[in-house]
Amino acid sequence: MLTLVANDRQPSLGRLVDDHIELSPLGALVADEIKRIPTYKGFQSAEIYSFVIMPDHFHLLLHVHERTPKVLGQYVSWFKRQCQLLATGAIPSSSTDKHPSSPVPAANTADLHTAPIFANEYHDRILSGRNQLAHMKRYIQDNPRRLALKRANPNLFRIRQSLRMGRSLYVGLGNIFLAEHPLREALHCSRTLTQAEIDALRDECLAKAANGTIFISPAISEGEKQITRALREAGYPLIILLLDGFPEPDSPHYRYFKPSGVYFEACAAGKLLLLQPDHELLNREDIAAKVIAKTGDIPHDSKRYRFVAMNALADEISDYTDLLNLVKK
Repeated sequence: MLTLVANDRQPSLGRLVDDHIELSPLGALVADEIKRIPTYKGFQSAEIYSFVIMPDHFHLLLHVHERTPKVLGQYVSWFKRQCQLLATGAIPSSSTDKHPSSPVPAANTADLHTAPIFANEYHDRILSGRNQLAHMKRYIQDNPRRLALKRANPNLFRIRQSLRMGRSLYVGLGNIFLAEHPLREALHCSRTLTQAEIDALRDECLAKAANGTIFISPAISEGEKQITRALREAGYPLIILLLDGFPEPDSPHYRYFKPSGVYFEACAAGKLLLLQPDHELLNREDIAAKVIAKTGDIPHDSKRYRFVAMNALADEISDYTDLLNLVKK
């Protein structure tokens, strides 16, 4: 999978209309050039499996059947250069389907688009897991609908840097008012639970959720994963704790971040709050004391410590009473 981003994330390739993308003339030019990629010299074994153009980027699923004489980055550079030449009128849109070695003057050399079309970098990912290709095809084709949902519900997709709950500050995204709900309960599942015990707890949690309880969990153990999945699929709201969930504010991805997959859908429906505690919070004296009481004195950087500490934070969120003391930044 290849992803190319427009220069400075400018929405130069099209615009969102309802739940689909209406391509700009530049976007239409890029779409035509994508279709010509398998005609590039030395790249004839490439097959376009699927692609989608968004206002400020595009995703391309590319199946390369044979080893190519040049590395992928060289063909990406050729693609960018060809688009640039077409956009500036240096070559006509009906030009040769192979990468030109030098600009070919067009009959009309009007300056159509002299600014760089794409950012310097590109992103690629090899899809080798079972069903990854089919899942990614559905994902990229669904991009316009998800963009429409995000724009329709901007507050549900805005990262908030300081959400205070009780004594603790979190980074959060989603429906922050779930944290103010009066019926909140931490979900704990020991790793030693049998499947029958997990099933029984799942049914108990579903019954409580039907009566208005909102469950809080880091969803780390197998039992927690199964039960939070059942709650989510049944349409009940959840508060999920993350160890590392969000990019840093100075990251170029911060502004465009959105949760993936089922978490995106739950956020769009207002049924999810994602919370990430500061790592130092896991070492706070009272949290460490709770971990020691449960596990003994274990290293703070161990997975076991962090798992138990996250559950202790879930307990704190379920117990705090200053419901309106949220710092909503």
